[in-house]
Amino acid sequence: MATAPLLRPVKSSKSHPVEEVLPVLPVQLRNLIAGLPPEVLERLEEIRLRQERPLALGLVHKDAFLSPEGNLVSSPEQAYRVSAGDLERTLQLVTGSSLYALEEELRNGYITLPGGHRVGLAGRAVMEGGRVKTLKYISSLNIRISREVPGLATPLLPHLIDRRLKSIYHTLIFSPPRCGKTTLLRDIIRQLSNGAPELDLPGLTVGVVDERSELAGCYRGVPQRDVGVRTDVLDGCPKAEGMIMLLRSMAPQVIATDEIGRDEDIAALEEVFHAGVRVLVTVHGASLAELAARPALQHLFKLKVIQRFVLLGRSRGVGTVEDILDGQTMRSLGVR
Repeated sequence: MATAPLLRPVKSSKSHPVEEVLPVLPVQLRNLIAGLPPEVLERLEEIRLRQERPLALGLVHKDAFLSPEGNLVSSPEQAYRVSAGDLERTLQLVTGSSLYALEEELRNGYITLPGGHRVGLAGRAVMEGGRVKTLKYISSLNIRISREVPGLATPLLPHLIDRRLKSIYHTLIFSPPRCGKTTLLRDIIRQLSNGAPELDLPGLTVGVVDERSELAGCYRGVPQRDVGVRTDVLDGCPKAEGMIMLLRSMAPQVIATDEIGRDEDIAALEEVFHAGVRVLVTVHGASLAELAARPALQHLFKLKVIQRFVLLGRSRGVGTVEDILDGQTMRSLGVR
């Protein structure tokens, strides 16, 4: 998957996430965002640009608009209106002025920035053979800010560790969007890879299939996010193909990937199970019943190999573990 040519790798893991996305905004919008109070920047999850409509921000607990003076406002009438020029310049900065060289990204509807931040796109779909070939007349952009939260997985990890085998249980994390699945998954990977002496867990070799370049935030193949010292990342590769490639080439003890859901993903996972490698995956969904109703996931449930189901929500903030279920008995472990 190509990365915008004019962008540079994240300088360090200590860079503020918002600072990492500011270079893809035109100067005026960049200054408006940068001028927000630090406590607002800490809660910023999304920057939404819609042509000739209000500049919108997605915050942890609410959404808001941004005024031409750089103030948060609730009324769209008071908000800065995004011009066609703002959108065009943002696209130039995101793509390095090579929008149509990124055909695969346009087909998928997003472009990943160094650091794992993602820019979603909407506009006119160009069809070929009944499938989306590319997008043109881009009218909306959604810049989703990726964050590292070291230690986020610490309270959860004891419930995922198979102490007898000194490994992790086969684990599936699920939630609706914007509940922190990717952030939590990244920290679990990091801790498994580095080892957790307090849990008598040695460091494990983890293979990560990072199809959307969000987990490790690779730039030219090098992870910009901390995914641990024993982690090998296959960047920009389709999940199903990537899992099999890692299985055959890197001898992982754990394979991790984000947002499974296709038939080929489940078929690849079945091969991983049979090879004795542990899996750590996420999927969109608000309940197990919702997941089980999807044709592609029905086979996964029939296999009865997932040992831990983790439901995330936002009841106490992004990344709240709402429940953990034993995959064999489907009973709650009572962790809240």
